[in-house]
Amino acid sequence: MHRPRLKSHALLSAIALAAVLTTGCSTDSPTTTDAAAATASERPEAAVAQEQLAVVSAPSGTATPTAVADGGDGGRAKKSSLKVASYDRKTGRAVISAPSATKPTATPSDPSADPSAAPTSSPTVQPPVTVGDIIASAPAPGAPDGVLAEVTKVVGAAQSGGTAVETEPAKLNSVLGESKADGEVPVDPSSVDVKPLVQGVKVSWAKTGDLHFGPEGAKLPLGSLRIDVGAAIATAEGTPASAAASVEGFVQLAPEVAFSYDGSGDTADSGTGSSPGAAFLGLSGDWASQWSLKGRAAGSTDGKPIRIPFAELHSDPVIQVGPIPVVVNLDLTCYIQVDADGKVTVDVEQDLKGDFRVGGSFSWAKGWTPVSESEMTGEPLKATVTAAGDVKAALGAEATVGLYGTVGVTADLAPYVRAHADASATGSSDGTGSVTGAYAIYGGVDLTGSLNLQLTIFGTPVFQTKIPLGALHHEWLLTEGRATATSPPTKSG
Repeated sequence: MHRPRLKSHALLSAIALAAVLTTGCSTDSPTTTDAAAATASERPEAAVAQEQLAVVSAPSGTATPTAVADGGDGGRAKKSSLKVASYDRKTGRAVISAPSATKPTATPSDPSADPSAAPTSSPTVQPPVTVGDIIASAPAPGAPDGVLAEVTKVVGAAQSGGTAVETEPAKLNSVLGESKADGEVPVDPSSVDVKPLVQGVKVSWAKTGDLHFGPEGAKLPLGSLRIDVGAAIATAEGTPASAAASVEGFVQLAPEVAFSYDGSGDTADSGTGSSPGAAFLGLSGDWASQWSLKGRAAGSTDGKPIRIPFAELHSDPVIQVGPIPVVVNLDLTCYIQVDADGKVTVDVEQDLKGDFRVGGSFSWAKGWTPVSESEMTGEPLKATVTAAGDVKAALGAEATVGLYGTVGVTADLAPYVRAHADASATGSSDGTGSVTGAYAIYGGVDLTGSLNLQLTIFGTPVFQTKIPLGALHHEWLLTEGRATATSPPTKSG
């Protein structure tokens, strides 16, 4: 009789324990439940992959793209119908317009009054933006470089319409957040404004859709911009008219803007929010030029090369990074540069092709580091050197790349041709020559530049000085020879 009681007691205990497990845990164990709920709530966030934003050209023929990051919505930027009617970069004052900014509201004067009676009301203007909102806009009237600014004060209705606000410059990480973006966008050659600086400059371009401009347009690769130039160069004093110096040829390039951003990683606080883990801004593209240098160019009196700018180019391409219009400011100055001793007379022509890539790359491990790359090759179309001396001539371009009106990267790409002849040399690459001597003609490229403080627009830590790109110098032999009165010269290259 004793064992059955124990068995019954054990059964009752099991039933009681089951009741506690099925009912008591939900009411008497809040700590365990809260922990489980917290773990469950964390899993979806951890499982969400980093958002990848597309990097493409902004659509053409549409309204000016704008994005707004709501200061109270975690900084996530969204496409917006707001427009920047005007913007003063110096003061930060802007006028923002919206399709419908008035929202009439009505409040009954007496709650006990007849509900059917018309309430006393006055329409109030609901500001299109509030303090803390961040506006990213493509170029607009009054803001040719685009706008990336945070609203610090809503002033009120502007006399010209819209809402006047006060702003301060914002950072890209405040609208891109923890997203990721990477891409290269071609610059539309038809959007490039070219300002000739010397007479005789001709401009040609070709783009998709069989659209061409200029006498050479139909012969250009799609996406290319070509500038033809012919300019006289100063000659040494006493130089005969037959040795007049000149440069003639063309530069052809198809520039692309390279942009990348990575908001992930263990980042530090920069004072305006979390800084990105990585970023890149740069300019790349294909380069081709064919040009000739003739005559006896003079040396400068101060020993420095003579530089003759012949065209200024400007464009503000807009790249669409997800919903955000990122405005790139691109300026190029094409130039002729000659460094000569005024003694040697040349008649050289070279065909040059290649590519280039310049910019700044950021990572938390290394900070901002320069990027400068160029692969070019050339071949001589004509090469004649007379008398002794040295001459070096470049047909290059100085470029600046920035965002929203700030300069981020400067680069000087200078493909050149260099000729050297020793004492009393007269040689020609066509196999003729007289008087014992030797000559050599080289092609090459110099690439220099720097990163500027304004690259901190990405939201990265500030660096105190400009960071040099580092001089890239590459030279190759085009042709060489030895001239004598009794035997033809040999040549190579």
